Amino acid sequence: MTEGSRPYRSALRDEQSRTTRRRIVDAGGELFVANGYVPTTIDAIAERAGVSRRTVFTSVGGKAAVLKLAFDWTLAGDDEPVAIADRPEVQQMMRCKDPAELLAAWMGMNAAINHRLAPMHHVLVVAADADADAAALLSTTNDQRIDGARRVVARLAALRGLEPGLKPDAAAAIADVLIDPTIYQRLVDLRGWNLATYVEHLQRIAAASLLR
Repeated sequence: MTEGSRPYRSALRDEQSRTTRRRIVDAGGELFVANGYVPTTIDAIAERAGVSRRTVFTSVGGKAAVLKLAFDWTLAGDDEPVAIADRPEVQQMMRCKDPAELLAAWMGMNAAINHRLAPMHHVLVVAADADADAAALLSTTNDQRIDGARRVVARLAALRGLEPGLKPDAAAAIADVLIDPTIYQRLVDLRGWNLATYVEHLQRIAAASLLR
C-alpha cells in the first residue's frame, strides 16, 4: 500500500461510518415518531437500519444518544457538525440592519425548522415524562431556543427596533413562545393551517408584539 492511498482509504472508511450512523439515526427517528420513544428498542432500531445491535452502540450509542442526534439533525436539517447560529445564512441574517426584515426572516427560519421538527419535538415532550435522559435533552433544547431568542432580541435592541418600554428579557420570552414547535403542531397539524399561513401569523404577531 502506498502512502498516497492511505488518505483515500481513511476517507472511505469515514464516509462508510457516517452512512451507517445516518441510517441508524434515521431509523431511530422514524420509530420514535411512529411508536414513541419508550416503546422503541435498540433491537428495533438495529433491525430497521439493517445493522447489528452492537453496531448501534459502537456507531451512535444508547437510545438516548440516538434520540439526541435524531432531534439535532432534524432541527438543523442535516448532520453537519455546525451549530445553527454559526451557519453562514444565519450570520448573514443577523447582520441585517432593518429590524422588521430581521424579525420576519428569523420567524420564517423558525417556521421552516418547526415544519421539520414538530413531530420529533412531540416525541421528546412525551418521553421527558418517563425518561430522565429525554427530560435532560428537552431542558437543553428549551435553553437553546430561548438563547437564540435573546440573541435576536439583542440585535433588535442594538438597531433601536424594540418596542419602547419592552425589556429584552420580556421580548425574548415572547419570541420564545412564538417559535415553540408546539404552536406549529396546534395550528398546522391540529387546526389544518398551511405553512404559509403559519409563517404569516408568526411574522405579524412578532412584529406587533416586539417592534417599535
